Amino acid sequence: MMLRVERKYLVPCDRIDSLRERISPFVRTDKYTRINEKGEPEYTVRSIYFDSKNLTCYREKHEGVMLRRKFRIRGYNEQIEDSKVVMEIKRKIQARQKKYRSVIHYRNVENLLEYGDLDRYIISLNGDRNSTLINAGKFMYHIKKGQFIPTCLVTYEREAYFGKLDDGVRITFDKNIRSRLYPQIDSLYSDEELKLLFKNHFILEIKYFHHDMPVWARSVVQDFRLRNEALSKYTIGIDVNREKRLMTY
Repeated sequence: MMLRVERKYLVPCDRIDSLRERISPFVRTDKYTRINEKGEPEYTVRSIYFDSKNLTCYREKHEGVMLRRKFRIRGYNEQIEDSKVVMEIKRKIQARQKKYRSVIHYRNVENLLEYGDLDRYIISLNGDRNSTLINAGKFMYHIKKGQFIPTCLVTYEREAYFGKLDDGVRITFDKNIRSRLYPQIDSLYSDEELKLLFKNHFILEIKYFHHDMPVWARSVVQDFRLRNEALSKYTIGIDVNREKRLMTY
């Protein structure tokens, strides 16, 4: 099983133009991005994270558990009549991670969570229905076993790029990150009552499959004097809303 390395960095917003210019010779823009009013390529990511009532996943992150899982339902941009969302397990071993995904129409999520009828609601992903059903079954198993509930909605704008020489390399800028606690499933696309996680920073993520970070990416990290940090949007989103952590960045 190939796991992808994931490195995260907190970057001041006033350095974003310089960073874009610096990586531009090595990357291409994700085809799903749209040009915003500022001329920037981005799309909106919306995730509802599930956790137990005593916040098992949240506590495992803070306690530094080596093997962790996150469970979320993720949608993009604005809701439309036929919106599809991804049910996802993100499995992480230290800095390496793998995702198990399945797809469903947003309108059917609540029925699936209540009745568990995978054959009726799950949509084939990349033409592989069997693997998609297996991934959906894993998601439902953990949700039911742990009695997980919708715990935190995290929303942000993402600039996404792929490496020109190696499309296994992925660079993302996650901006204007905001969250709220205990959302309903039908509020995935809502922008109400969201609290900002960082005032003046965004999260840069560098992901790659090989043992070593690409030389050009490592050079960017060194030149911008970036520090790899354990930045979980989910746990920070909870902390901000519980007022246990004041993010002054």
